[in-house]
Amino acid sequence: MQNFFLDNSDVLFHFKKLDLRDIVAIAENDYAEAKEFPDAPVNYDDAMENYKKVLEVVGDLAANRVAPRAAAVDHEGVMLQNGTVSYASGTQKSLHELAQADLMGMILPRKYGGMNFPFTIYIMAVEIIARADASLMNLFGLQDIGDTIRKFGNEQQRQEFLPKFSTGEYTGAMALTEPDAGSDLQSVKLQAYQNQDGAWFLRGVKRFITNGNGEVLLVLARSEAGTKDGRGLSLFVCNGSDGVKVRRIENKLGIHGSPTCELQFNDTPAQLIGSRKFGLIKYVLDLMYRARMGVSAQALGISQAAYEEALRYARDRVQFGKAIYALPAVSNMLIEMRVALEVNRSLLYYTAQAVDRKEKIEELVEKLREEGKPFSEQTVELKQATKIANLLTPITKYVLAESANRMAYDALQIHGGTGYMKEFRVERLARDARITNIYEGTSQMQIVAAAGTVMNDILHDYFDAKEAQTYRSGFSRLVECLKEIRLLFYDALKYVVEKKDTTFQDIAAKDLVELYSYLIIGYLILDDAEIDQRKVFIANRYILGALAKARSNVESIKSGVFSDILHADKILCGQ
Repeated sequence: MQNFFLDNSDVLFHFKKLDLRDIVAIAENDYAEAKEFPDAPVNYDDAMENYKKVLEVVGDLAANRVAPRAAAVDHEGVMLQNGTVSYASGTQKSLHELAQADLMGMILPRKYGGMNFPFTIYIMAVEIIARADASLMNLFGLQDIGDTIRKFGNEQQRQEFLPKFSTGEYTGAMALTEPDAGSDLQSVKLQAYQNQDGAWFLRGVKRFITNGNGEVLLVLARSEAGTKDGRGLSLFVCNGSDGVKVRRIENKLGIHGSPTCELQFNDTPAQLIGSRKFGLIKYVLDLMYRARMGVSAQALGISQAAYEEALRYARDRVQFGKAIYALPAVSNMLIEMRVALEVNRSLLYYTAQAVDRKEKIEELVEKLREEGKPFSEQTVELKQATKIANLLTPITKYVLAESANRMAYDALQIHGGTGYMKEFRVERLARDARITNIYEGTSQMQIVAAAGTVMNDILHDYFDAKEAQTYRSGFSRLVECLKEIRLLFYDALKYVVEKKDTTFQDIAAKDLVELYSYLIIGYLILDDAEIDQRKVFIANRYILGALAKARSNVESIKSGVFSDILHADKILCGQ
């Protein structure tokens, strides 16, 4: 039998090299959880062994249950009848099996029926599920809804909602987007108001809500009358069956097994999460960063599936007397796909650990504060960890989502005309990949999110340390390439800053972020090559290619090609 965890040597490589000791120790309260819960680990090795066993279960379900149903799920889609949304029969079976395996509360605390797993392990599971069926990932990957209630809700809310998330009885949704407020969430208009007893109610419309039919909805709403910006928004939780009408489900290009709903809130009873006015500036930003990591893992899962389909077809398809796998033009495409897969996975799990570290330090600071113990040292550590996580998250989403689209496109190209036909899995993968660089913030929004920290060069000390690191002698050329990329970045950055033109900075941001990403990924894959000889080829191919791209990025910035942006209106209107 197949297993999407055990049969992926690169996923196993990254699992084995994970360093979650500090993260797990905080999560397990220095392993005191084992005194209260029989399934809690007694030490780090015990925890890692448990994570491995669970990922094997995920891999088995994904390969042997979820994946065989995916084509039928895509064909059947979802249905809306009399205001009720129904999943495809295959989706219903998969959700039931995931719930039976206790996998729907992986990141929730044990006291609420969850598994208390680190975010990094959960992201590994998300990638595995997405490889099998990207649309199912949109339901499995909504565990962050419950985690947001855990982090920012009160104990009564946790007791009310979290146990049923853990059992799979509840699924959730983020109700953020509105017809006139897509990426610009500060423009949200849905009204939150109180009656004379202080109870909250919601009135308005939300659109493009993934799994908007979920039993529990987190809703961003305008609680402060007369405001027009993000400071007037609060976050609420409500039951999807109480005064919420699904007006329609969208007829989408891909991810057909995942309902995308338009919702009407008709004086819906709701509960305030956390404090008023912090809905967007704190709670939703936290939620969206995690959601973007989920989409990154989804993109990687689709990429893995696309590569496997392309490789299988290229080996089987004979043209001109030999398998097209042997044609240099095709084999080079497959090599590029393989390299992209492995470097993207290095970036994803490095970022996931950065998010884990930031969140666990936050929890430690809160714990020390409650116990009346000093936490100034942890506060300094948290500040730096937050900066790093906030940089890596949008870069990861940008790189992996754009890569997934290229890989799905190339996989279909390798199939030729047959890939365009519904009978072939790659056709569905190409459609499913397309959403990954759109939802949870478009690629352009990820550039905006990363640009400030990139221009401030917050990884300066990290890169200094990497340049001072001693690598094996055979890597000297690659080390010099990375040093050159860094010099190219500084040259481009200096050019952009000295122009003192904010419009030019906005346009040049994409090239600057890409230059920074080459450095981050380059050093990650170089470290991987120090551990595993198999990674040496990957490092060579990626870093040499990155240097060529870096030169192109700098030329793009300095060539004056962006100068016509000031006349965009005349150009676009044909004047």
